[in-house]
Amino acid sequence: MLINCIAYQDGKKLADIPIPEISDYLAKPGAFVWVALKDPSTEELEEMRIEFSLHELAVEDARVGHQRPKLEEYGDSIFAVIQLVEMVDHELNVGEIDVFVGPNYVLSVRNRSQRNFVGVRDRCEREPHLLKQGSGFVLYALMDAVVDRYFPIIDTLESDLEAIEEQIFSKGNARANTERLYALKQQVMVMKHAVFPLMEAVGKLYGGRVPQICVNSQEYFRDVYDHLYRLNSSVDALRDTIASAMQVNLAIVTIEENEVTKRLAAWAGMFAVPTAFAGIWGMNFQHMPELEWYYGYPMALFTIAGACVFLYFRFKKSGWL
Repeated sequence: MLINCIAYQDGKKLADIPIPEISDYLAKPGAFVWVALKDPSTEELEEMRIEFSLHELAVEDARVGHQRPKLEEYGDSIFAVIQLVEMVDHELNVGEIDVFVGPNYVLSVRNRSQRNFVGVRDRCEREPHLLKQGSGFVLYALMDAVVDRYFPIIDTLESDLEAIEEQIFSKGNARANTERLYALKQQVMVMKHAVFPLMEAVGKLYGGRVPQICVNSQEYFRDVYDHLYRLNSSVDALRDTIASAMQVNLAIVTIEENEVTKRLAAWAGMFAVPTAFAGIWGMNFQHMPELEWYYGYPMALFTIAGACVFLYFRFKKSGWL
């Protein structure tokens, strides 16, 4: 649906305008139109394509959605895809914002996300001297808002990892820790897929050959790149720490299994002694002296019990029990 459609000139808001009047304002010198859509229908996208003369391939990407973060140039216009990552009930929801930027227009298409960008528009309108730079500054403001929302998510993931690390050496939590670490690893990968491709795309917007639309905003895009670089470094550090934690957790599982194996082996050894003695005295030979001895039976029991007690203390001393 249509969120808003506003015309600006020289950094100042002119008016909220209906869609059919977009072409009229695009013809005015120094003016540009900023349109925001949320989960648009195919008909709405087609209407925007006609009004702004958008490239069909870019519109198709926006219609299909689920795109990798990227930046594409179509003549004098830019098409940017940015992933919107939100923490909902401790799960990551991945939405998307597709931004069409031309010399005199900005069209933002938000999909699968509940968080709006009203604050971005308000910020731009409070800074008319920057908004005067045109659509390039609006693209920066949208990117900056999205990237700023990544930082609290990274902080949450780091806190979750610290909580898991505190439980790694607790007995009986090995399986739960493995499941939590693997779930956390998946969330970190979601952030990696959102941050790294966007960092590569933003790198094209400052220094060297820069699209004409963004020439006056290169310093701002460099700031966004710096933030993305920090985020990417944090994500890589999280991945390495999670990998190390999983190895430690698996090592603890192996140690615990070895402890169980040693206990079982110790008890099996103690049961083997009476079994051996009973097997010997259970033989049906005719001439066995102890069979006719008065104290033979008590002595056999004493010998078996003594051997078991000796083995028990030996295993206890060696840490097997």
